[in-house]
Amino acid sequence: MSETRDPRPRRRRPLRVAVGLLVLFAVIGYFAVQRYSNGGAGAPYCTATAAAGGGQKYEMTPEQAANAATIAAVGISKGLPDRAVTIALATAMQESALRNLDHGDRDSLGLFQQRPSMGWGTPEQITDPVYSAAIFYDHLVDVPGYSRLPLTVAAQKVQRSGYPQAYAKHETDATVLTAAFGANGVLSCSGPAPLKGDPEKVKAELVRAFGKEALAGGGGAPGGGEAGRADAGGVAEPEITLRLKQGGGAAEERRGRAMAHWAVARSHELGIARVSYRGGGWTGGKARGVWQDKGGSGKSGDGDPHSTLGDEVRIFVAR
Repeated sequence: MSETRDPRPRRRRPLRVAVGLLVLFAVIGYFAVQRYSNGGAGAPYCTATAAAGGGQKYEMTPEQAANAATIAAVGISKGLPDRAVTIALATAMQESALRNLDHGDRDSLGLFQQRPSMGWGTPEQITDPVYSAAIFYDHLVDVPGYSRLPLTVAAQKVQRSGYPQAYAKHETDATVLTAAFGANGVLSCSGPAPLKGDPEKVKAELVRAFGKEALAGGGGAPGGGEAGRADAGGVAEPEITLRLKQGGGAAEERRGRAMAHWAVARSHELGIARVSYRGGGWTGGKARGVWQDKGGSGKSGDGDPHSTLGDEVRIFVAR
């Protein structure tokens, strides 16, 4: 080796670092523009935010949000506590990253990587998010004292995974998701406004996730029918109104919040244009995909075609 060393490579290192940082910032800027362009009509994504704990957030794709919404909806429809929902969400986050997989280790499938050969159901059943969530909960509630166990222990007693400690790393994010769907958090989804939806399909999916009681006392526009009320531009959106049980207390408020955020999470695939609940409103393709303090006044006849009463969730389908 020569004793004379060329110092130029070392001098170039800061330049390489600077170029790398510029590329990184450019990529971050590109995705930021995609997210926030056109008032929220850029690249679709969803954010769950918990009101407690400093407003912790968890970001995900619309596919992941839709699957998380289904898992939460099934747990709430079964009357299970938030702890059960958190365990189920953390399990699915570890097993499939909240994606409904058609493959896995050996014959594992779906959100929870359940195996037909181990008696979890047929491949068609296991790859149905509603079924796979329901059977996970059925096994979870058979675990004595599951709600008091560490999350890893409770999940492992159901899943019997080769890596039981892996569930623990998802507990914080799963808690944020649980809050967004049923407690005191919020779920927002951005992306282009949907082009068209089918009210009957939305109702069918609501019943699958929340049971027939989801449509009890409602299921159509105020006064019956599904024509909806015309907005400021004179265009009527087909509407589904979900009326909550009077005097249902915290449990019914939880169910209402879950149905409202379920609709937001599944807006891209079901063509849901607007959701109104308890003085707040979400509109696809606008306001960066976040909820706004509008769409509800606590009284009817206030001139806002999307206003809500305190005991209802209104879902407007694109046409």
